[in-house]
Amino acid sequence: MPLTVWSSARYTFPLPPGHRFPVEKYAMLRERVVAEGIVAPERVLDPDGATDEMLRLAHTTDYVSRFTAGALSDAEVRRLGFPWSPALVERSRRAVGGTVAAARHALAHGTAMNLAGGTHHAFPDHGEGFCVFNDVAIAIRQLRAAVIDLDVHQGNGTHAIFAGDAEVFTFSMHGGRNYPFEKVAGTLDVDLADGTGDAEYLRVLADALPRVLHGAQPDLVLYLAGADPHEGDRLGRMKLTFAGLERRDGMVLQACREVGLPVAVMIAGGYGHRIEDTVAVHAATARIVAAIG
Repeated sequence: MPLTVWSSARYTFPLPPGHRFPVEKYAMLRERVVAEGIVAPERVLDPDGATDEMLRLAHTTDYVSRFTAGALSDAEVRRLGFPWSPALVERSRRAVGGTVAAARHALAHGTAMNLAGGTHHAFPDHGEGFCVFNDVAIAIRQLRAAVIDLDVHQGNGTHAIFAGDAEVFTFSMHGGRNYPFEKVAGTLDVDLADGTGDAEYLRVLADALPRVLHGAQPDLVLYLAGADPHEGDRLGRMKLTFAGLERRDGMVLQACREVGLPVAVMIAGGYGHRIEDTVAVHAATARIVAAIG
């Protein structure tokens, strides 16, 4: 089946001048996957917004209510990294809806992708690191899934939500000295040194994937294909090339295919010095999902 994706790009939100979060990348990515023929226009879908009931699967009632009402404290807003606005509320709900829809579609058809999501720093009672709601955790609460998190930053929020839950396998391979500086243990964590390049990264990943896929026995894999391990990323501290990241994505998708596991992909982080480079990494991920899935 041709690749189906969900995009919440039209639900943008205001940021002050000079803010380092590249919100523009989502619209650029949506346009690029269609322009390059990776995804047919009719298969780029708008997600529904997550309901309060869905959000409470991973978050406290108090946090959901206060964030929705714009009642966070100044300290909470600083920790989140975004100024609050009604548009941010809408966008955050839509991003969660995109991941849930992609996960359900992948379970039925093999693969799907959310051209957003991967907001793995959101905890039950707060958001942080540009992550409002934890879309991956909310999807897992509805479907039996394992997490392969290859964002350069550890998925601390996801790990905290599923701490002590033997039914959920959380795998994160990330910069050991990068944000978050206080890690939260998952099922399997791999800390990488600053400056890690293609060869070492791919060697370690190849060793870890069988442990995840055979140890977890999930119905579905949620794959966070962060662009921030790229050598041109402002926040990544790693040295993966475009070719290395393509090999990474192919390795994950092929490993899942070989054991018959469906995969839903989220794009997660990417903060390139050139936003075009970040979009190129995300577009290449979509191209590989379309080819292998």
